[in-house]
Amino acid sequence: RPKRELVRVVRTPEGDVVVDETGKRNGRGAYLCPTRACWETALSRGLLNRALRTNLTEDAKAQIADYVANL
Repeated sequence: RPKRELVRVVRTPEGDVVVDETGKRNGRGAYLCPTRACWETALSRGLLNRALRTNLTEDAKAQIADYVANL
C-alpha cells in the first residue's frame, strides 16, 4: 500500500512510543495498515518491538490498544 494509506507508529528520541497520524514526528517509525487485524498481529507477534528496536511498555501497549479499539 502507499505510505499515505498507512498509519505510523514512532519511537520518539525520548523513548516514548506513540501513534503518529500525521507521519511527521521525529523518531524511528513503523507503518501499519489501518485495520484492527493488522495491529493485533503486530502486537501479538512483537513486530512493533522489532521494527522500533525497543520493548513496548505496558503504558505504550495500552495507548496503542485504545487506538486500535477506535479503528
